[in-house]
Amino acid sequence: MAATSSIPAVVATPREGRFNKNAARRVRVSGKIPAVVYGAGQDSVAVTVDPRVITKILHSDSGHNTIFDLDVTGTSVVKAMIVDWQHEPIKGALLHIDLKRIAMDKMMRVSVPIQLVGVPLGVKAQGGILEHVLREVEIECLPSDIPGHLDVDVSALEINGSIHVSDLPHSGSIKFLADEDMTVAHVSTIREEVVEAETADAAVAAAEPEVAKKGKGDAEAAPDAKADTKKK
Repeated sequence: MAATSSIPAVVATPREGRFNKNAARRVRVSGKIPAVVYGAGQDSVAVTVDPRVITKILHSDSGHNTIFDLDVTGTSVVKAMIVDWQHEPIKGALLHIDLKRIAMDKMMRVSVPIQLVGVPLGVKAQGGILEHVLREVEIECLPSDIPGHLDVDVSALEINGSIHVSDLPHSGSIKFLADEDMTVAHVSTIREEVVEAETADAAVAAAEPEVAKKGKGDAEAAPDAKADTKKK
């Protein structure tokens, strides 16, 4: 489940007045960040929250899929999730977040990280390279059934072997929205890259003699041209 008992409730204070850049800057100077709360058929509310609590949630095992208690001053406590956030590009400080109220009895769609477990046989004993192709997969389930991540064991994967969405842990509580045949990871051989490079080099080398031969032919034709001119 995405909810974590160690995550504290997020306390939010409604904002008043104009919601422009200057107002947002004043909020950040005060040590808070601006946010918007919406969802569950209720009106959107502009609030301020503590960035330290939000950062703790984003850095937790379940990340942005974490379900937590949201306490907006003057209203009842509800379940919520972080659905969007913005960072300052240089220092990485949080600038703004969007929070969505969650109805615990309704299905929802989320993207869940995929974690590869183990070292493939094709890498360890056969000199291959493991490529992690699909790092997140979209699923549909109840909020209480959202996994923090999906683990897939790749230890038995040999050269040219692949793991697909169909190989991910399935259960009756989760519906995968991605194509079951979609590749999650595969082990490729280094030799394939070497052969491609050698083929490219050979093609270049094969073209060079033709250019040289053409140039030599032009040079050899020049004396004949001079001889014809002299005869005239």
